[in-house]
Amino acid sequence: MKPRDLQNLLLILCIALSCVSGAAPVIHVSGYEGRDVNVSCPYGEGYESYEKYLCRNDCSNSDVLIMTTQANKNKYSISDDKNKRVLTTTISDLSSVDAGKYWCGVTRSGKDYYPAEVRLDVVPDSCCDQFTEVHSHEEGSVSIPCPYDSKYQNNLKYICRGRQPSICLQQAVVTSNRKLNGKFTLTGDEESGKFTVNITSLTQMDSGWFLCGVERNNGLDVFSAVKLEVKVSPQTTSTAISIITTEPVTSQSTYISTNPVEDVTPINMVVYIVPAVLLIVILTFSVVIVYKCKAKGPDVSMNRNIPEMAEAEEMRGVDNIYENPEDVCGSKQQSACHTDDKAAEDQTSVYQSLSVTEDIYSVCQYNSEYRT
Repeated sequence: MKPRDLQNLLLILCIALSCVSGAAPVIHVSGYEGRDVNVSCPYGEGYESYEKYLCRNDCSNSDVLIMTTQANKNKYSISDDKNKRVLTTTISDLSSVDAGKYWCGVTRSGKDYYPAEVRLDVVPDSCCDQFTEVHSHEEGSVSIPCPYDSKYQNNLKYICRGRQPSICLQQAVVTSNRKLNGKFTLTGDEESGKFTVNITSLTQMDSGWFLCGVERNNGLDVFSAVKLEVKVSPQTTSTAISIITTEPVTSQSTYISTNPVEDVTPINMVVYIVPAVLLIVILTFSVVIVYKCKAKGPDVSMNRNIPEMAEAEEMRGVDNIYENPEDVCGSKQQSACHTDDKAAEDQTSVYQSLSVTEDIYSVCQYNSEYRT
């Protein structure tokens, strides 16, 4: 190889190395909508006292978002850790328009120094499109499976209520570092690549969404969603039988329903109350009748017997009238002509029975006209 060619090759290598060494590293940052995110950029030694800033796009004057000479500006805040040589900018209340490319810059004479390029992703603060459904009953227990990638075997695992990943770790009910918390227990199975959360003494309040989370060193944590439904416990078998026996038996087959049996307490109360009320009414009515009978005394019984004796005597008189009509009529006419008091009393008693008196009067009238 000629010396000239060697010189050209060395020049090309130097240019290439200078370009590589001058290329800014790319930092990937992700955040949730409505939340805050920190953008951290390390810078080289010797720039501790220089002014620094965060900018977007081409970093023209209008693209500068905030500088270290300004502690806060709009939704941005900035700090410079000169000991660690790290510039940190916080972006608050993220939205989809905040996603994109940013630059961390250092002001210097000539061309500014850009120690890092930042790529910001903004994702919705909800999880997840796919989820696992788990069902159980009140007072029972349930196991929630939480699968994860094998590369996260040594990472922190946890579970929380709800569907907000941004606050899940802060609100975790159990973690792989704190495996027992009341009725929640976390158990790990590294070989199968999943951890399990057991919940005991279930109630309706336990129904809802849960997030299984795995913490990552860089970027957002990994989540899987679980929807738990706690159903009302079915009634005991004895309650179901009490309902069945009140209906007529139409078949010898037996059907056992797994659906919850409604409470039949109001029906049983009606069955017992109605007969009791009827019995009280009947007893009250009987007591009133007995009381009235006792209040009238013996006169009532005597008054009842008088009409019965008169009726019997009158019936015997009627038989005699039809056997000897002439004697009876003669006797009646004489009693009427002499207006005897005793006869008047007898006549009064006879006229108390309308049907018998009308028969006697007709026979007597006939004999009187016949004799005339």
